[in-house]
Amino acid sequence: MALLTLHDISLAFGPESLFEKANLAINEQERICIIGRNGAGKSSLLKIIEGKQQPDDGKVIRAPNVKIAKLQQDIPTDLTGTVYDCVAEGLGQAGELLKQYHAVTLAISDNETQTNLNQLHQLQSEIEAINGWNMSQQIDNILSKMQLNPDTLLSTLSGGLLRRVLLAKALVTDPDILLLDEPTNHLDIDTIEWLEHFLLGFKKTLLFITHDRSLVRRIATRIVEVDFGQLHSWDCTFDDYQNRKATQLAAREKEQQLFDKRLAEEEKWIRKGIQARRTRNEGRVRKLLAMRKERANRRKTIGEVNLEQHAVSTSGRKVFDIYNLNYSINGKPIIKNFSMQIQRGDKIGIIGKNGSGKSTFLKLLLGELQPDTGTIKRGTHLDWCYFDQKRERLDETMTVMDNVSEEGEHVMINGRSKHIITYLHDFLFTPERARAPVKTLSGGERNRLLLARLFMRPSNLLILDEPTNDLDAETLELLEEKLMEYQGTLLLVSHDRSFIDNIVTSTLVFEGDGHLQEYVGGYNDYLRQHPTVIETIDAKPTSKKDKIKAKPATQKLSFNEKYELEHLPQKIESLETEQQHLLAVVSKPNFYQQSTDKITQTQQALTNVQEELESLYARWEHLEDKQ
Repeated sequence: MALLTLHDISLAFGPESLFEKANLAINEQERICIIGRNGAGKSSLLKIIEGKQQPDDGKVIRAPNVKIAKLQQDIPTDLTGTVYDCVAEGLGQAGELLKQYHAVTLAISDNETQTNLNQLHQLQSEIEAINGWNMSQQIDNILSKMQLNPDTLLSTLSGGLLRRVLLAKALVTDPDILLLDEPTNHLDIDTIEWLEHFLLGFKKTLLFITHDRSLVRRIATRIVEVDFGQLHSWDCTFDDYQNRKATQLAAREKEQQLFDKRLAEEEKWIRKGIQARRTRNEGRVRKLLAMRKERANRRKTIGEVNLEQHAVSTSGRKVFDIYNLNYSINGKPIIKNFSMQIQRGDKIGIIGKNGSGKSTFLKLLLGELQPDTGTIKRGTHLDWCYFDQKRERLDETMTVMDNVSEEGEHVMINGRSKHIITYLHDFLFTPERARAPVKTLSGGERNRLLLARLFMRPSNLLILDEPTNDLDAETLELLEEKLMEYQGTLLLVSHDRSFIDNIVTSTLVFEGDGHLQEYVGGYNDYLRQHPTVIETIDAKPTSKKDKIKAKPATQKLSFNEKYELEHLPQKIESLETEQQHLLAVVSKPNFYQQSTDKITQTQQALTNVQEELESLYARWEHLEDKQ
């Protein structure tokens, strides 16, 4: 039996329709990830399931006595009291009594008075009357499971611990369905991995929205896609969903091409002369008009984000030369004895716990802070862009287009003039949304607008501080692609493990006590080179191509083998480039129209490259295993 069923629900806000007779059944012990473009209705769907939003039409059928709890997306700014107070509030009236009882108990332990004893007796009676002691045990159990000190003041907790307290508040009711809306936003990687382990052990039903693809891959048992007013269920893992979705889109595109071809033939037929029109079959005309209506009503997929960066002069070869850098705050070491050279074209990920010093490090590089000791030499001809969500400000009263350009309706991109509406369309803003005030935008749309402003600025050094929050999967993947194509130097602070894995050439890790260490490759490469970091994490197997990013420290290799291992990645990447070129040549429609000798020669070259690649892969694995 389903815990909750949505039957033919419809919901619209003004002329914009979010759901049109959508259906969904939610069963016991499922872990469902809800995905879809920003603004598609994911958060509205959670509100309908929670009961905070009523659909315009259709039914929401809940199983008897089903309990639903939700972890809100943003941390409230007005949280006061202790951890116990906050968690107890999740139990309503009973929680309020238990909260008072806990406070009086603490007061008595400090200073026993008759007034306190009278209060305690009165509260005990009220709690017993509603059978509240079982609920008290629930609070104690959940605090223990979540590793939270009940008497800690909320004002002293980090954002990650506050998110854990709010999760405990949602879980204390022992819900049958738990709703999470972007639970990893602004969490550091350690906290995200703790959350993963906790949710894997959660034995009830889970519905969650997230942009963290690593989290989806690890815990989701089903994918529900919000797509053009409908809910499409994919009973598979996230990776399988992506493969099946790609196949479906290809088939749909082919079907639409055939439809358009038939429509063109019908249009040609109906435009025949007067005599043909007199004798035409009226049924065929009705069919044509229906096809035209279908064509007009067909919902087209919104275009992909097209991130285009201003051209700018090339920086010097050395971007930053850091030597023996030291920096402390109130006597606490943030960076100790750190040296590193950052060169043109490097793409460096920066990770660490919240408050470890990532933003401080960036400020030191840019000269906003001065080191206690050590030197930072900046390269020549540096033009940098700094994306920091906390520092970037949007004018809520102005329109989207005015926030991008206040100097007319055209912007200059790579030396070419572009109309502002065309430029914003590249970031998925329709003309209507481009003219709308910023205060009407969703969180994802605001982030895309910030990116639109960022990519207008010419730069050869790009610094991104948590750019992925609230971005949907398509925008994330497009941003990854464009950052890989970026010709300048990239410094990226992120807690999105997949994003780091897919972009950076090396990872700087704040390991505590001021120790900052560079590891070649992305996050999973860092784990392989430092396996004691999180022994319980089941790192996803990586491809051979991923492996070549890493250059582990060698201990058991000869001098010649060390040299060979160090240079293997460059050889493999060069051969892969040649392989892709030959594959493109062979795939051209006119390839087999050439002479037989030319065809044979090209095919043999491709075979030779593939065989050599396999040999180098095997050699790489052998040397890696030997060390």
